[in-house]
Amino acid sequence: MKTRILTLVALFFAASATTFAQSKQIDTKESNVNWTGYKVTGQHEGTINFKSGTLEFEDGKLVGGTFVIDMASINTTDLSGKSKQSLDGHLKSDDFFGVATYPTATLIFKKVVETDDNVYRVAADLKIKESTSRVAFDIELEDDSAQTTFKVDRTKFGIKYGSASFFDGLKDKAINDEFDLAVSLKY
Repeated sequence: MKTRILTLVALFFAASATTFAQSKQIDTKESNVNWTGYKVTGQHEGTINFKSGTLEFEDGKLVGGTFVIDMASINTTDLSGKSKQSLDGHLKSDDFFGVATYPTATLIFKKVVETDDNVYRVAADLKIKESTSRVAFDIELEDDSAQTTFKVDRTKFGIKYGSASFFDGLKDKAINDEFDLAVSLKY
């Protein structure tokens, strides 16, 4: 009888100590990534689509995430006609993202720390082309959505075209090394 009671008590404590893990797929149609690239004479803006994505939770707290970006979906939104086609094509070319060879980019959360209610500081590995680099950002969750913004240094992924950090004499043709991403997730 004593053994049964001890077994029941042990099972009760084991059950109450168990964490509740949950994986939530993002809605790729409702989630979006907006990019802004800068040059000496101005900037360009556009979108890029998710191929897939998952946020990981334990006991209601964000603990991880994995995302795949469809690089072939790069789309310039501030231009039209031939100018738009030209920039879209150039961004997809080997000068920039080489989407024929590298059709996807990935972002994998490596460390997640809650800094405020529903706000988390994330360190993640971003892989573009053959290179992986660590990025950090704050992500805010509300209801079934999340938002974040962060900068990416393209030169860390071997994308040096038009970079004044690598080429002299570019003057007003120089393109900034960093671009901005504004991400909105629905899950």
